[in-house]
Amino acid sequence: MAKINLLPWREELRQERQRKFALSALMTAIVGVVIVFMVSLAFDRAINQQRTRNQTIQAEISRLQVQIRRIEELEETKARLLSRKEIIERLQASRSMTVEMLDQLAKTIPMGVTLNAIAQQGMNLRLSGTSQSNARVSAYLQSLDDNELFVDPDLSFVRSAQDPANPQEPFEFSLAVRLRSPISEQEEAGFESFEEGGSN
Repeated sequence: MAKINLLPWREELRQERQRKFALSALMTAIVGVVIVFMVSLAFDRAINQQRTRNQTIQAEISRLQVQIRRIEELEETKARLLSRKEIIERLQASRSMTVEMLDQLAKTIPMGVTLNAIAQQGMNLRLSGTSQSNARVSAYLQSLDDNELFVDPDLSFVRSAQDPANPQEPFEFSLAVRLRSPISEQEEAGFESFEEGGSN
């Protein structure tokens, strides 16, 4: 007699397939979650590394800004010191110029001329005095013109003094003259080297 299987094998096969599908879906979900977690960890690590690099860069920028401010302060200090140095050099030059001016003025005064007043404004001089004659004043102008320290002497007036302090010098005069601009060290060095080159 033939055996007949009355069990619902089709139902069992369908349930088996459903179990396999559910297991496969569960494994896929687990793998997906693991992948998402790993990717999230990788992104977090990259973000943290970038944040650390940004903090390092920001710290370096802050340090450089401090150095830049320090450099700017040093530049300002340097500029102030150079300005003071230039002022001191100008004062020293004017002091030596004053000594030289007085020395050269004494050398240019001819006999019969007396200087009573010297007024200086920058490089301009105003000289006032008395003389024995107009010719003495002309000789004084020529003496100033021949001197290398003075430039463009210009007679303002020469006239008879109303009440001369010295009867031997009955004329009074006033004239203007400019001082020669001091030659810089570079110009002097260039002039000297030119003279040496020309003498060879």
